[in-house]
Amino acid sequence: MAELLFETYGVPSVAFGVDAAFSYKYNQQRGICQKDGLAICPGFTTTHVIPFVDGEPVNRGCCRTNIGGYHVTDNLKQLLSLKYPHHMARFTWEKIEDLKMEHCYIAPDYALEARLFQKGSKEAEDKTRCWQLPWVPPPIEEPPSEEEIARKAAIKERQGQRLREMAEAKRSSRINELENQLHGLEFLLQQLAQVEEEEISSFLSKTGYVSKQEIESTLTKVSQSLRKAKGESKVEQAENEEKADSSTSDKYPLINVPDNMLTPEQLKEKKRQIFLKTTTEGRQRAKQKRFEEELEREKKTREDEERRLENPELYLEQMRTKYKELYEKVEQRKRLKINGGNANGNSSGGVGRGERLNAAQRERMRLLTTAAFDRGKGEDNFGAKDEDWQLYKLMSKDNDDDDDGADEDEAELARVCSRLQAIDPTFVPKPEPTPSQAATTEVPRVRPLTKEDFQVVLGVERFRCPEILFHPNLVGIDQAGLDEMTGASIRRLASKNEALEDRLTSSIFMTGGCSLFPGINERLEAGIRMLRPCGSLIKVARALDPVLDAWRGASAYAANLQFQQQTFSRVDYYEKGEDWLRRYQLRYTL
Repeated sequence: MAELLFETYGVPSVAFGVDAAFSYKYNQQRGICQKDGLAICPGFTTTHVIPFVDGEPVNRGCCRTNIGGYHVTDNLKQLLSLKYPHHMARFTWEKIEDLKMEHCYIAPDYALEARLFQKGSKEAEDKTRCWQLPWVPPPIEEPPSEEEIARKAAIKERQGQRLREMAEAKRSSRINELENQLHGLEFLLQQLAQVEEEEISSFLSKTGYVSKQEIESTLTKVSQSLRKAKGESKVEQAENEEKADSSTSDKYPLINVPDNMLTPEQLKEKKRQIFLKTTTEGRQRAKQKRFEEELEREKKTREDEERRLENPELYLEQMRTKYKELYEKVEQRKRLKINGGNANGNSSGGVGRGERLNAAQRERMRLLTTAAFDRGKGEDNFGAKDEDWQLYKLMSKDNDDDDDGADEDEAELARVCSRLQAIDPTFVPKPEPTPSQAATTEVPRVRPLTKEDFQVVLGVERFRCPEILFHPNLVGIDQAGLDEMTGASIRRLASKNEALEDRLTSSIFMTGGCSLFPGINERLEAGIRMLRPCGSLIKVARALDPVLDAWRGASAYAANLQFQQQTFSRVDYYEKGEDWLRRYQLRYTL
């Protein structure tokens, strides 16, 4: 430091001093401590113990450890960062320093205090402090009012009316188009009837049709579409279709004729008529099935409407409950279909082949495995018994009808959903899950953040962090604590004067920022009492201002008239060198 000040900055003179000594001398003048005593200064990065005899520091009795307020703050910052990793950005050095000085204290008995917090007693709760971080509560979604519901219902009704008007306009346009097409086909048949038989092929080539039967078939389809567009009832459509089908029975005259009475060309025509009739009958059966299903749906709709009119509130509650049950049932079946509910014990997150199979497929695999295992035991006599062939029936893929119930449930869910949308303006259907969401058996639910999530609780950290001043090994520093340093400083004095030792322990002076921790005086006094003989007088006093008294003492020292005689000038430095500064004994005369 002297080399830097003299040679680089060219200062005229320099004076050196120790902050603990300045604070000790300043408080000695105000009666806080005696001429004989011990100055203990836990500073920012180091802790010093300096014995004073007749108001002068004894250098050979000084002790120092590399532990201080910096380590306390760093330890508190690490503990809170581990405890609340999602609030690490809040734990700035300045804020942790404020928390340390505001909430930390020295426990009279560290082990007893730790057991107190471990038990979670009432006293421990009283000693716990809470730091509330800035938090804005999320907005509360209030249910819609009756006016809002009525407004939405009116908007929905206007939209529905607009859609109905658009559908009616589209239906009218479709009817006009079909009527024009029907009149054109009828006129085309009338013209075809007046055409000579030799000119029929040339006439049809101009119209784009191949035969008269194709025109009649097109006419029939257009007639059916027109009746459907005009809104004829299902019964009238069925009667018209039966009449049309009865009339088409005359189109297959060769079906009931024996084969031996037909020529080869007629046999081919008979096969074609049989194929056409079979196809037509299949279409008729499908139409009849759809017709019956439509009648069943209309019947259910009428029954639901009657129940709704009888008790609207009860009906709405029943429909909501039914929708919830069907939705959960369908989702559960989808999850089981994808991963089998972890039936094979595959908990590693992957989905094995066995977990992708349904119940019928797993049973088939079991039968195949059993049959293969039995076959390898000895002679292969599978099939010798009639019951062996039952395996083929059990393993047949035609038995996989597990999805039939799923289709019915999904159709019923869609019907209930559409019904709720029609009668309940506040109903919002649940979205369909994505494949990645459906693949997971348990979808994690995100809990909304509350006020407690933004609270930093200081419990055991309040006394655990400053405890390193007495036990530095808690943070991996193998050095002595404050009480042990005091005993070591007394033992380092050359004279074994018990009276001097008693005077030193009767005036123990605490200075430095860490001496502001509540309970440090009592804890230090109890620790030194364990090292001194029974009945020794021990008194620990704190500086008037542990932080600024060192500056005030140095200010008084610089204002003294003898200050210029105790400084090191540039001439002394260049003549005697820096070694002379090291050997110089500092004097503090205030």
